[in-house]
This record gives sequence, C-alpha cells and structure tokens, in this order.
Amino acid sequence: MAGFFYVITWHLVAKVIILPDIKLLIMSVASFLKQNKSTAFSFELLPPLRGNSIESLYSSVERLMQFAPAYINITTHRTDVVYREVSPGIFQRTTERRRPGTVAIAAALKSRYSVPTVPHIICSGFSPSELENELIDLSYLGITDLLVLRGDRAKESRNPQAAEYLYAVELCNQVSNFNRGVLLDGTEHSCGGEKFSFGVAGYPEKHEEAMNIDTDIENLKAKVQAGAEYVVTQMFFDNAKYFDFVARCRAAGIDVPIIPGLKPLTSLTQQTLLPKTFHIDLPMDLALELRKCTDNEQVKALGIEWATMQARELRSAGVPSIHFYSMNASASIEQIAKNVY
Repeated sequence: MAGFFYVITWHLVAKVIILPDIKLLIMSVASFLKQNKSTAFSFELLPPLRGNSIESLYSSVERLMQFAPAYINITTHRTDVVYREVSPGIFQRTTERRRPGTVAIAAALKSRYSVPTVPHIICSGFSPSELENELIDLSYLGITDLLVLRGDRAKESRNPQAAEYLYAVELCNQVSNFNRGVLLDGTEHSCGGEKFSFGVAGYPEKHEEAMNIDTDIENLKAKVQAGAEYVVTQMFFDNAKYFDFVARCRAAGIDVPIIPGLKPLTSLTQQTLLPKTFHIDLPMDLALELRKCTDNEQVKALGIEWATMQARELRSAGVPSIHFYSMNASASIEQIAKNVY
C-alpha cells in the first residue's frame, strides 16, 4: 500500500507489521483525511474491563495492523454509581469505571505501534475541571488528536450531574479555548506542544434526543463552528442513509470530512440490541437474512458479507476513510478488510 513501509518489530520472535508513514505521525488525523487521496482504514477499541490485561487488546490490534490503519480510536467510559451489598439488606453507594485507562492505552498503542491514536473525551460523568486535567495530561504525552463526545448519561438517571456539560459543543469550546491558551478560570497556560485537533460524532439516522434530522444537523454544525475538523458517524447498515446525511450536511454548510462508521453483525442478540441501544434501523434485506440465521456463526458470516458490500460501495464513492467499530468483532473486520483493501 502506497505511503506505508514494513518494519520488523519487538520481542525475540520477528513479526512483520505495516506501520504508517512517519509523515502521518506529525500531522493531525484531520489534516491526513483532507490530504489523503484513497480511502483509509481505521478502527475503534474498547479499553479492557477493569482489572483485565492489556494483552488481549494488543492481540486485536496486531491482527488489524496488516491493513495499515491510519489511526486507532480508544473509547472512554463514564464513572457510574454502583450499589454494593455490604451486609444483608445494607447497600453502600460507590462509583466505578468499568473500563478505565483510555489515556494510558492511547499512549501505549502510539509507542508500541507508531500509529496515531485518538482517545475519546466525553462530557458525561466528568466535570469541566477533570476534563481540563485530562487535556493537560494528553498535551504532555504529545497525544493531540481527540474525538469529542457527550457520552451516555448515567444509568441511574437520564439527567446529567450539575457539574457536567449538557452537550458536546460545550466541550468543543473548552478544547478550542485550551488551544488558545486559556484555562477554565480564565488564566493563561503554556503547556506547550501541538494544539489539539478533534472530530465529533454524527448521526445519519438522527440522535435519539434530537427533535428531527434538521435540528440534529444544526447541532452538528455548531460543533464544527466550535472547532471540530471532521465527523465520524454512528454505525449504520444502509449506505443510502449515509449518503443522504452527507448531502444534508453539505447543504447546511458543513464542509469537513464525514467518516462512515461500520460494525459487522456478530450475534443473534444484535437484531434487537443494536436498534434498541443505538436507535438505528436494519434494512429489510438484512433483516430478512438475519431472521434465517440460527446461530452466531451464521450471523458472523452474514455480518462479514453485508459489511463488505457496504465498504466496497463506500470506497467506490471515494469516502476519505472507513472507520470500523471492532467491539468483539476484530476477526470479522480482518476478513472484511481483506475483501475490501
């Protein structure tokens, strides 16, 4: 693949890994997306569950490095309230993050694979001051690509905590102010290093809380005006919805790259779980085929076939990148990438 080179990497057993051209490491993901002439490959990872080893994460990354990912996203998960029974009938209220370590994992992957990493930073579950501290940490580490999101509300309440931002655009403004050298209290900082470059989320089928698609696109435009340089979409299974979404965004004056996000089906439960959790539709052709599946292996095969079809059409249309949600699906994504790239 043009623009990439081979290296022999770590440990006593030699492995051949395709790593990005060093030029990509000194430019932002947004700049790369604007300059790249072919459809790039990228994927998203979840940090390991609390207490689990990072080795399983490395295993997932290594099987996908052969496709020269332009960047790797790492999700962030809020702190939730947990009630634990400490004695019969007595419960103690505590807080817990089931998947900590986003910043550390971003640094570890960047160092180990020499690939740009994009940690998610989210409003939900974090105060503005906590987010500012995270920005300072990331700046010190030289990790300056971000995906700025609101994040899911707390499980015990759909209402945000008083200290939290209500919307992602507020966090976009905070990051942009940080780039200008201004902290939350109005004082100046000199953390040094490159300024942050960030993307935001877009919803081809509308965010669940938006009144309609037009107001949702207005909200997206506000995030771009607040400094977002590209958009990554929620997963979708009907390319027509992505193309319509892009057309609507362009008509509204949103001219940044819009990256389609794909997730291959992997289990029978997803026929109800995905529509419920992500508020998306499965097209009828896919639904009819999914109904015929009797086990997860059949679903995985269908997921690979359908996502391959989506990715080929998107690549033919010249999208700047295809972003894969790899949660429990790295083996499927490996096969899809072989089919497409």
